[in-house]
Amino acid sequence: MDKTHTTTLPDALIDEALLLDNQLCFAMYSASLAMTKAYKKILAPLDITYPQYLVMMVLWEKDQVTVSELGSRLFLDSGTLTPLLKRMETMGLLHRNRDAGDERRVVVSLSDAGRALREKAKAVPQQMSCMLPSLDQVRQLVVELKEVRKGLYGAEEQ
Repeated sequence: MDKTHTTTLPDALIDEALLLDNQLCFAMYSASLAMTKAYKKILAPLDITYPQYLVMMVLWEKDQVTVSELGSRLFLDSGTLTPLLKRMETMGLLHRNRDAGDERRVVVSLSDAGRALREKAKAVPQQMSCMLPSLDQVRQLVVELKEVRKGLYGAEEQ
């Protein structure tokens, strides 16, 4: 373990660190709630939820991906992803088929309706950008959050 993590902090710093508004986790959590709420309004006309939108963005980037690839990209386990994909298939947005070369793998692909939804979704980023800081600030925040995520997943593996 890194020695910087074993340093004893003075009581005053510990007290400061225990204030809710000083918590990175709370800032991320509350921002995530606000983000999801904003997306809910914007995605309502498309008749999809935020998790469904995330799936669609992966498929619009690369059609025909396995469930495990989707899970890796979205940081979701198959227990969470499978019901989501079943619902989206029922909605007519995608197809799920067993891989002919390996029956254990399920390949997810866009339907015609899923492809058509991309055109309607083009307005979503612009609508979101009206509620966010400058594009440069958002890009920098994305980089920083990826570093936080990387550190947390790395810590999980130790």
